[in-house]
Amino acid sequence: MYKTIEETAIDLSMPEDQILRLVYEGRIRSVYDGDQILINSGQFSTYFEQLDRIKEEIEIWRNTPIPEDIDVKDED
Repeated sequence: MYKTIEETAIDLSMPEDQILRLVYEGRIRSVYDGDQILINSGQFSTYFEQLDRIKEEIEIWRNTPIPEDIDVKDED
């Protein structure tokens, strides 16, 4: 499914000018139909999978308790 720059920006929660810059840099594949730039939304499936995986890893990291330091000795 092809979407416009505006629709893609909404889906990715990014500003439109950043999406346009990524298109011009060639980091996002697009098609120009003579009137507007269209972006195939299927190319972002890997992006969303990686984003979910990173969020899960961050949550696991936050919930992991800090281990006590082995070298700490009570000097009382």
